[in-house]
Amino acid sequence: MKDIIKPIIVLASICLIVTAVLAYVNMMTQPVIKAAEEEAAAQARTEVLSAATEFKKLDVKKLPEGVTEVYKGNNDSGYVVLMESKGYGGTIKFICGIHNDGTIESCKTLSHSETSGVGTKAVDNGSEFRKGFEGKTKADYNNVDVVSGATISSNAYKKAIGQALDAFEVIKEAGV
Repeated sequence: MKDIIKPIIVLASICLIVTAVLAYVNMMTQPVIKAAEEEAAAQARTEVLSAATEFKKLDVKKLPEGVTEVYKGNNDSGYVVLMESKGYGGTIKFICGIHNDGTIESCKTLSHSETSGVGTKAVDNGSEFRKGFEGKTKADYNNVDVVSGATISSNAYKKAIGQALDAFEVIKEAGV
């Protein structure tokens, strides 16, 4: 009996100590991770709406499904919309800069878990598919062809772009 209980107590003690250390490390690094994420988001806003140097987060009601945040750029430069869409491998997070006239300046993928090699052709920030949306409006964004072999990922990206343009219309109607 002693041969069974002693290893169980030792193993349980090790597990408790390791769990406590991991919880402590997580608690200590959480503010650093959050600050890094906020810095990356601020940089992404500037990348997709280059004329703006500062952004104000807007509190707009009745935004389309999938739209998580909306920012207004200074200098009347336009808006930045953050959105999420369900791709093949999971949730894809996007950011899109839209000028005041409703044209897309640029879009960027913030995070994804799409299949490497195939799905990433649609969501990678250097892809031709993503660049195809630049200069598009609500009327013609659907004219961008999907990536062959990555139809689900491409359609998720298109859906997110449509949600961003719908959010832009809601913002304009609200007079924000």
